[in-house]
Amino acid sequence: MDANCRDWMSALPEELWDIPLTHLAIPGSHDAMSYCLDINSPLVRAESDFFRLLDGVFSCFTRPAIFRWATTQDKTIEEQLSMGIRYFDLRVAHKPNDSSGDLYFTHVIYTHVTVLETLESVAAWLEAHPKEIVILACSHFEGMDDKCHESFIWSLKKLFGSKLCPQKESALTLRSLWASGYQVILSYECQLAVRHQDLWPPIPYWWANQRRAHGVMTYLDWHKDLGRPEGFFVSGLNLTADRCYITKNQKESLRTLTYSNWEYLRTWLEEQIPGSDARSLNIIAGDFVGSLPLCSAVIALNQKLCWKNSSQMKKHY
Repeated sequence: MDANCRDWMSALPEELWDIPLTHLAIPGSHDAMSYCLDINSPLVRAESDFFRLLDGVFSCFTRPAIFRWATTQDKTIEEQLSMGIRYFDLRVAHKPNDSSGDLYFTHVIYTHVTVLETLESVAAWLEAHPKEIVILACSHFEGMDDKCHESFIWSLKKLFGSKLCPQKESALTLRSLWASGYQVILSYECQLAVRHQDLWPPIPYWWANQRRAHGVMTYLDWHKDLGRPEGFFVSGLNLTADRCYITKNQKESLRTLTYSNWEYLRTWLEEQIPGSDARSLNIIAGDFVGSLPLCSAVIALNQKLCWKNSSQMKKHY
């Protein structure tokens, strides 16, 4: 494991410590917790009645297919952190007919592990790496009412405590966050979040919904032409196959699809530039981030900010 990726934020050149995090290139994990899906769990509530019926009758066919195509990661949350991932796409839900208050992660089905035990692992990792900042994007929240939300938010505040960076923080740079002891930017995609200054609004995710690298790159380039958002935003390098394709390609999986398109995506990725320009990128998320060199490729983009600063200084003098 590359130590530079494990603590890459603290290893950045000092000239980048005063650049806003929204202008840095940050590696992200799409559907970060899908490495531990429970193949025997119920389908999430959002699935159609037809698919639910099909799954009930032909589960011996549907479940292996779900597992092949819903699994987007193969490394644990601690391994992803140590590989350099700093943005986590976390889809949270309460299981149907579950009398406990436990929450799980989802992607078509539910995970084995609970949300809180996972986030406890994140908090422990941050204790051991006090200069690394993570962005946790909690969303979906199926099966959760207001009471469940408030209980979950209270648990998050208790768990991360003074590590939570409030929305009102004006200087969102590494140097300022280190000085304040902030390590967690917590995005919470729910209206209840507006009541809590420790929670950040949803972070835009550019999702192409395309099966081929060309479609993904065309979509992302189109978004870049429209201009970048002011705050954090995610460019998704993840591929998506529809159910027609999945049905016709029984021997394929999201893994084989991702691997076969990776070199095209990597070539596009290495041409990107972070920073404040209208066509610059910020968070770049993908699938199978432990097996593919996404982290090192994204982190390396920050060197372009050093070259840009150096060129500007030469022009100034």
